[in-house]
Amino acid sequence: MTPAPAVISFENVSKRYGEATAPVLDRVSLTVREREFLVVVGPSGSGKTTLLRLVNRLIDPSEGAVRVEGEDVQAIDAVSLRRRIGYVFQGIGLFPHMTIAENIAITPKLLGWDSARMAARVDELIELVRLDRSKHRERYPSQLSGGEGQRVGVARALAAKPRIVLMDEPFGALDPLTREALGEDYRRLHDELSLTTAMITHDMLEALLLADRIAVIRDGRVIAEGTPQELMNDPQDAYVSELMATPRRHAERLRALADRPRPN
Repeated sequence: MTPAPAVISFENVSKRYGEATAPVLDRVSLTVREREFLVVVGPSGSGKTTLLRLVNRLIDPSEGAVRVEGEDVQAIDAVSLRRRIGYVFQGIGLFPHMTIAENIAITPKLLGWDSARMAARVDELIELVRLDRSKHRERYPSQLSGGEGQRVGVARALAAKPRIVLMDEPFGALDPLTREALGEDYRRLHDELSLTTAMITHDMLEALLLADRIAVIRDGRVIAEGTPQELMNDPQDAYVSELMATPRRHAERLRALADRPRPN
C-alpha cells in the first residue's frame, strides 16, 4: 500500500542557542504523515518542545529544513503559517477579558470571516468538544474548570478548520480522570476531522493509548520510532525499554490486585 504523503517533515534538523552551546536538537529527521497521530515522548530537556516550535516558526532551525505540506517553512510568512496550524498547549492561554465564544473566534476573526459564519463555527465547536452551548458560550475563562478551559483551548485550535494540529503537553496539568476523558475525546476528533496531529507528552501510557506512531527523543536525537505495538515488542534502545516497563508494571500490579482473594 502506498504510504500517505508527508504533511510535516524534519530533514536533518539541528537547533542550538548560541554557537558555544551543545545543540538542543541534533540532526533530527522525522516525518508526520497525512491523518497520522504522532506522539513525541522523552525526558525534560530532550528537545521535544523545540521540535514542535520549529513547525510553526516560533523558532527557526540552525541547520536542516522543516517542511509543512512539502513547503520549507522558512519560505512561508510566519503569521499565515500559524493561522493554518492549530496549536494546543498546557497553559491554555485563553484571554481572560474575552468570553469563551470570543476566544474561540480569534483566528476566524483575523482571517476576515463574517459574523454569522464565526457564530455558527463557535456553536459547532462548543458542541464538538462536549461543552454546553447555553451554559459556556458567554462565560469567561475564570469561570471554567481546568478541563473545561482545555476543551476551549482545543476548540480554539480547530476554529479555522486547520488540517494540522500541534499539541504541547495539552493535558499534563489535569487530574487523571479529566486527562483521560480529554485524550479520548481529542483522539475521536482527530479521526472524525481527518486531522494530522503531532503531540508531545512525557507520559508513556498516554502515548501508547493515543498514538498511531511514537517517536522517542533523548538528548536532542530521535532514538526510536514505531507504532505502540512495535515499541512494546521491540524497544530498540535500553532507555525505551525502561519507558515501556512502567506501563507494564502498572498493568501487572492492577492484574494482581484484581486477582487477589477478598478477605472473609
